[in-house]
Amino acid sequence: MSKAAFTIDVEDGISIAMRDAFSKQSEQTDRVVRLTQRILSLLDEHKVKATFFILGKVAEKFPELIGEIAEEGHELGVHGYHHRQFFCMSRQEAFNEISCAKKLIEDISGQAVWGHRAPAFSITPETEWGLDVIAEAGFTYDSSIMPINGIRYGWPDFPREICKIKTPSGYELMEVPMSTIQILGRQMPVCGGGYLRFSPEWLTQKAFEMIIRERPAIVYVHPYELDTEPYPEYYFEELRKARFLKRNKMKSMWLNRKTVYPKLEMLLTNYEFDTMISLVQKRKTCQKMLKI
Repeated sequence: MSKAAFTIDVEDGISIAMRDAFSKQSEQTDRVVRLTQRILSLLDEHKVKATFFILGKVAEKFPELIGEIAEEGHELGVHGYHHRQFFCMSRQEAFNEISCAKKLIEDISGQAVWGHRAPAFSITPETEWGLDVIAEAGFTYDSSIMPINGIRYGWPDFPREICKIKTPSGYELMEVPMSTIQILGRQMPVCGGGYLRFSPEWLTQKAFEMIIRERPAIVYVHPYELDTEPYPEYYFEELRKARFLKRNKMKSMWLNRKTVYPKLEMLLTNYEFDTMISLVQKRKTCQKMLKI
């Protein structure tokens, strides 16, 4: 069976919700530090090294957290600087967004950064130019593609294996697509985010075993998905003013959060994990180039 990769998209759920849902700018909160440290403790308990895709704004506000992750031997990657999706940016804006984050994280940690993951899996057929930008910014691999036919994101025909690709401008880049399984003829995500929250543990384990028989499974989690404490009052002030549909959409983000930690414990106890760069390096020399 294949090893899996355990990945964390390190972002502050409160400040992103305030901006994206309510159009209100707010500071990064120290919850992202406490929750990330909880994940670090869990990984240490199971002797697992993981890959942390760091938001530039988090690194800027909490450089000591980045140092702590690096000191514990984990891989550092980039999750953008301001958490901007590629379809909201020009090529130059996207280059600045990811290259500035890469430089900041490398400067803080003294550690090379090889990997990138776009916010909201926003590398799609419509933003494939982003793969050029990622390669131009000096990344070895990307992990931004969800190979599904989704509403908000997805690249339905993209391979599900780790693969070497040639970007539209001819650059070489390794791509690590997110894990899916086929259900009733459709590819469905299973190993992270809301899919992990809403799937019962038995289904998560069954799906995981199906994937690792053929390829590495890619687990992803956000620190805020482990947060079960009430958000600050300023968040609820905006939530009360929101329209019915938005209010209920935001409330759904809290459902089943208490199940996430036990599911992560189950996966870390039962399966073997490695960093993303380790998985990529093992496959880089034996992959044929795919022209997308």
